[in-house]
This record gives sequence, structure tokens and C-alpha cells, in this order.
Amino acid sequence: MGVLSALEPAKVFQFFEEICSIPHGSKNVEQISNYLVNFAKERGLKYRQDEKFNVVIWKDGSAGYENAEPVILQGHMDMVAVKTADCPKDLEKDGLNLEINGDLISAKGTSLGGDDGIAVAYSLAILDDPDMPHPPLEVIITTDEEIGMLGAAYMDVSDIKGRLFLNMDSEDEGIFTVSCAGGATVTCRFPYERENVTMDTLTVAIDGFSGGHSGVEIDKGRANANVVMGRLLYGVMDDVQIISINGGEKDNAIALSCQAVLAVPAGKMANVKATIENVFHIVAEEYKVTDPNAAIHMEEAGAAAQDALTKKDTQTVIQALLHMPAGIQRMNPEIEGLVQTSLNLGILFTTEDAVNLSYAVRSASEHEKQFLIDKMDALAVLLGGSTEITGPYPGWEYRADSRLRDVLVDTYRELYGKDPVVEGIHAGLECGLFASKMGDIDAVSLGPQMEGIHTVNEVLSISSVQRTWELVTKALAALK
Repeated sequence: MGVLSALEPAKVFQFFEEICSIPHGSKNVEQISNYLVNFAKERGLKYRQDEKFNVVIWKDGSAGYENAEPVILQGHMDMVAVKTADCPKDLEKDGLNLEINGDLISAKGTSLGGDDGIAVAYSLAILDDPDMPHPPLEVIITTDEEIGMLGAAYMDVSDIKGRLFLNMDSEDEGIFTVSCAGGATVTCRFPYERENVTMDTLTVAIDGFSGGHSGVEIDKGRANANVVMGRLLYGVMDDVQIISINGGEKDNAIALSCQAVLAVPAGKMANVKATIENVFHIVAEEYKVTDPNAAIHMEEAGAAAQDALTKKDTQTVIQALLHMPAGIQRMNPEIEGLVQTSLNLGILFTTEDAVNLSYAVRSASEHEKQFLIDKMDALAVLLGGSTEITGPYPGWEYRADSRLRDVLVDTYRELYGKDPVVEGIHAGLECGLFASKMGDIDAVSLGPQMEGIHTVNEVLSISSVQRTWELVTKALAALK
């Protein structure tokens, strides 16, 4: 029996557990995509799988709903696959070990992938039920959403007929999202030259930061480990040379950790360590509320010949980390509490010929987004670097007249005796891409309650999954 086999709704949790048994991190989706294809084949459902492993599954309307307006159910099959330092799993090959703690489901030592495995599980459970009342369904499950919505960007939608578009990629129960920010991944590349030096080595590692989703939680004031590393190194910029510097795992996740390996001249080690440690304690004090577990570890080694970035290129990298914009750039002037424009240094990585800073840039304003990208490009060029823009995606504008939103709000009010929150979101959603491809779609995004998405602390509420299932199925029945 599965870990989740005693939970209700049984089919939803059955499919969710099957999904969790298949590795499905971004760029590693062929196996989970084929699982979806096999699901459709076994039930005689029409399906399509494209070259990027996106899957569409069609199902006719149930009795009495044959001529109803089609409804699109949409989510993504990939997850942000991260693990703790001591977790032995290979997330390219291994499934997850699920755990239940009261009302919460988590995965031992790894992220859970409730974002967005639960949308896939909901969709499969609906498709699998021969008795559920529903309009004709078009289930769209995309790939590589977590690294720039690449599957949705690639996907051909010419055979999609529906315009009622229910996206299930939100993680706050009772909140219906009806607009989102557009964005892009911006990678700033700083080429370097190396030279052979004989110096002591100092490894500086910082970790324990709270992290989180760079769209949903950028307003929480949490520290970014990559940005903090730039601050630590600035104070010793004249005394060290970088051998390597790497931090973060996903451009849309606030970096949890960062490590720099430094070459330090003879006689400078004590001062360098003291300076770095002093600055870290200042930072830790500033972020003691949002990042109470932040920690620093330093390890030194004796003199040895090694290749290090030249002093000039070391200073360029540190200056870039210090001066590149980071975090919230502007709040929305019309919607209180909504971030308008931001960026997140999610990945800092050293390659054979460059140090690279990869950012998730977001804005509800296309003009502000472009201005921020132009600003980053100008600064990168000024420092001798360059920028590359990948995975740009459009925002999704609020629709005043929405049948789908009205039905969902009425259903929610009927079930719970109160109104849901209807709002925009700073994070990017695939609704924006599909709206740009399909024209005038009537879209709403919702989902059950999750916490800590994109981190090893991710949890999914069991009772919220149950309530959201009831909401979705009753709303489908009302769309006759």
C-alpha cells in the first residue's frame, strides 16, 4: 500500500503518489510525460505528445454536457527538484519518499513537487472518473515551467478549442489569481582570464537561508545568499583572487546557499577571514527575523599552485555582485501590497571562461521589465560583460467579464459561506503565455494550500487538497 493510500479523495492521492515515484525535475520530463501518454492510451482517450514532451488529453463531455463549452484544465509536470546536503537521492533517477505529518504531506530530504504535481493528479482523477459531470475537457500538461515556461512557449495550440481556462498552479487556497506578471531569464556573463598563483586557499560557504519562490515570496524581505556573498567579498576585494564561485540552484528560487573558493596571499589569511566573518555577522543581524538559520563556514588550506581569476577579473565579478540591482524594484501603484517589478539572482555559476549571474526578471509592466533588462545590460557592458535573454513570457491582464471566475466564486461562496480573494500575482503563470497564443481566454488560477514550494521544506495540506477537489468538481458541474 502507498503512503497516501488512506487519504481522500483516493484517486487524487493515488495519482499524486504515482507522480512522486517518477523523477520529474525540470529538463528531466520524458519519463513522466510517457506516464501521462500511457494513462490516456489505457483509457482510450485522445492525446497528443509533442517534441518537448508537452501532453494534451481530450475527453468528451459527460451525459447532458456534450454541447457545453469546453473547459481547459492546465498544469505543468516538472518540479523544482532540490534536496538537503545529506540526502543520498539522485533526483535525476530516484522518486521521492513521501511522509505524512498530521495534515501535511512532505518528502524526506527533498522538495515535494506539489507545485505542480497536484494539478496533474487532479486532472488525471477527473479524466479517470466515468460518472463525474463535466463539459468537454482539454487537459494541457506542460514541461519545464519552472525554468522559464519553456514547454508552454513551444507548444502548438491550434487544436485547442476551449477558452475557459482553469490553471491549477497556485498554492494559496481561497485565492483566485486573475492576472500575473510577465518576465524573462537574464544571464549576465563576465568573461575572465586566469593566472597561476601560489597562495593559501580559503573556502567560504554560506547556507541556511530561508529561500523561497522569487515571485511569490520576493516581498518577504529574505536574504539572497548570492547577493550576500558579493557583500562579504567586497571588503576583501583587494586581498583575494577568486578560484570559483557558485550559488543557488534555480533562477526563480531565492538562493539558499553560496560558496566561493579564494586564493589568499601569504600573511593575509587572518585579516581576510576576520573581515568576512565580521560582515557576515552584520548581515545575520539584519536578517535575523527572515533568515534566522543563516550560517557561515570557512575552511583554509596551505599554499599551493593553482589557477585563479586575475585580480582585475576578480574585482569585476565582485563589483557585479555588489552593484547589479536585486529584489523589489517597484510596488504596484494601484494594487496595495502587489509587487510590480523585481529581479532575483537565482544562480551564480563559474564556467571555464566566465562567471555567470542568472536572474529571474518579472514585471506586470512590459515597459518596466524592458527598462530593467536594459539597465542590467548597460551595467554588464560597463563592467566588461554581456547579457543573454531567454524564456521571455508575457503577462496576463485582468478580464472584467469572466464566466469562469463568476462560476468559481459562486461555487466557493456556496461551499464555504464566504467570498474567495480575487487578485493579481507577481509570479509568472502559464496563463500569460496561453493568452498570448490563444487570444481572448477566460482564465483563473487556483490550487490547494502549499508552503515552502521550491525548497526542501515544501508541504501540501491534505484537507486543502480535499476542499479544492470539491470546489473544482462542483464548478465543472456548474459549467453546463
